[in-house]
Amino acid sequence: MHTVKELQDKVSDLFDTRNYLSTPSELYAPIQYSLSQGGKRLRPLLSFMACSLFGGNFKEVENPAIGLEIFHNFTLLHDDIMDQSDLRRGLPSVFKKWDANTAILSGDTMFVIAYEYVTKTNPDILVEVLRLFNQTAKEVCEGQQYDMNYEKQPVVSIEDYMEMIRLKTAVLIAAALKVGAIVSRTSPLQAQKIYDFGIFIGLAFQLRDDFLDAFGDVDVFGKPIGNDIITNKKTFLYLTAYQRADNAMKQSLDHAFAANNPEEKIRRVMDCYAQLNIRDITEQKIKELHDQSQLILHEIDRPEADKQEIYQFLNILIQREV
Repeated sequence: MHTVKELQDKVSDLFDTRNYLSTPSELYAPIQYSLSQGGKRLRPLLSFMACSLFGGNFKEVENPAIGLEIFHNFTLLHDDIMDQSDLRRGLPSVFKKWDANTAILSGDTMFVIAYEYVTKTNPDILVEVLRLFNQTAKEVCEGQQYDMNYEKQPVVSIEDYMEMIRLKTAVLIAAALKVGAIVSRTSPLQAQKIYDFGIFIGLAFQLRDDFLDAFGDVDVFGKPIGNDIITNKKTFLYLTAYQRADNAMKQSLDHAFAANNPEEKIRRVMDCYAQLNIRDITEQKIKELHDQSQLILHEIDRPEADKQEIYQFLNILIQREV
């Protein structure tokens, strides 16, 4: 099993040496801008980690891993438009730096580029990888639609929210891991286990994002703190607060979320969250998902010594500040 640092270096080499500029420059400059920002590049790293765990050939995982990462970045271009997010990774988002039409078209092109990379998968596993990619892409779109639905839907359950983030976030993380397993020609059972492991990682990863939006440091997080509060986004924190609140506290939450001044709104909502112990509850839920993912990883039929890098990386990922 390779170390995480070795695999991160391989992923960096894959992306840092690529140039996506072409003509018309108005179409490709935003793509180059988006993909050159780096970010965590979590998904290709997970593909390489699974490939290493199951003893696969790194050259075979490169193209589908690149495709999954470009697809992920394509979704961010469109998400930022829908969420009206001005910053991405601490820099102006593509729609803010250019405009919404440019971000839409450049994003569409990124989807095509992603598909091109996925189709370069070894022919004997191409159909299986394509089916996984197509199913994942469709589910991510379903998750985004649910996310938009919930903005207008007056009542959303925590269960509904967890299913939405499973689709919007977790399935892509799970697919990245499963690609590494498929490339390694491991058994369908083991490939499914690493996929299920990825689902729990993805759920914990998104809840950590929810947590950091409220409790993170803007200089570390790279995005404005409290954006979910300002936009009345029905996150795990929001839904848990309303679930735990009595009638008086629900009125306080309603008044807080109705505030017009953004700074005042964030302050008042955070006061309510503090009274309802939302910080500790969210951290406990993240820990539960983390523990479930570890149980599944333990069941995977590989030597425990080969899994240690993944265990350690998982701990860092779930406890991150960005």
